[in-house]
Amino acid sequence: MAMMENDDKPTSFAADEVESSQPHPVTGYRQFKLGAFEFSRDEYFARVAWPAKGETHSHLMPADAFLRAVMRDVAWGFFYGWVNFDEVIGTRNHYGKVDLYAGTFNGVLKEAGVDYLETFETPRILATFKAILHDWVNEGFDPFAAPEETGSAFGRKHGSNVEAIERFRVATKRMPGLPEDSPLRDDLPVNRHFADVAQDEPEIHAEPGFESELHAFNLFKYLSRSDVTWNPSVTSVCKASLFCPTTEEFILPIFHGNDRVEWFLQLSDEIVWDIADKNDGAPRARITMRPGDVCAMPADIRHQGYATKRSMLLVWENATPDLPQRYESGELKPYPVEF
Repeated sequence: MAMMENDDKPTSFAADEVESSQPHPVTGYRQFKLGAFEFSRDEYFARVAWPAKGETHSHLMPADAFLRAVMRDVAWGFFYGWVNFDEVIGTRNHYGKVDLYAGTFNGVLKEAGVDYLETFETPRILATFKAILHDWVNEGFDPFAAPEETGSAFGRKHGSNVEAIERFRVATKRMPGLPEDSPLRDDLPVNRHFADVAQDEPEIHAEPGFESELHAFNLFKYLSRSDVTWNPSVTSVCKASLFCPTTEEFILPIFHGNDRVEWFLQLSDEIVWDIADKNDGAPRARITMRPGDVCAMPADIRHQGYATKRSMLLVWENATPDLPQRYESGELKPYPVEF
């Protein structure tokens, strides 16, 4: 992750399409509208409203949980597949367009017919989500940080935290540290949970003439200096194969619904994963991963993780463009191997 320069404007990306109210006279927060969806918040809760069966339905989330989820959606560019904020609200990425839904992938609400889905051009929904973050994130609260590392999201509007929400993903072309590639994190401090991680870099001894062909860096050092949680950073690019390690503490703020198989390699400590059906949220399994464990997350599930101590996790992604369509059509099985 890197830091953008601060900007007083919520976003210059389709900003003219953001619909918002004047600040509430008591709480100080603006309300936002995106299509038929309406977003508002008070001292404790974010409220999402939508139409169904001729009525307005709504759903409440704690303000901190909502902002952590929106932050990941924005930072990930809506990621691979589904980003469920909780069991009701979420987005689905169509890579150019994004579905925003309420209850569509909740078995009970779907059966009751009170679900709703609307599709938006990516710039429009991204601009609205960024504007919500700029208005609803108060001074001292960082939706990317672990609870012990940040202030409170609650209360009436007081200040802002532009620096925290304007982080952006550095695009790695091959590997961090290579010339004209993403930088290493030498300028960031070591996280409190990784004080015992060695900070020395590997020695590289290349034959004369091959100096530019060999590169290495200390991945554990790199991860020990991550200033965010549950936010994968690309550290290796080989065609469509991406290594995306991350550090995890507390709870993954979303239920990630896969549109392809993901591979997880636990590098340190422990993460517990709840696995559920992607379409209706029905529980499927609970997995405890410890160092050295490898797990394939199938293309037909959603998952949420829990980590008591900050953990290092390597996520291996296949970025082949047509994978979602091949899995959805049934051409590919949702699991990586058949026994």
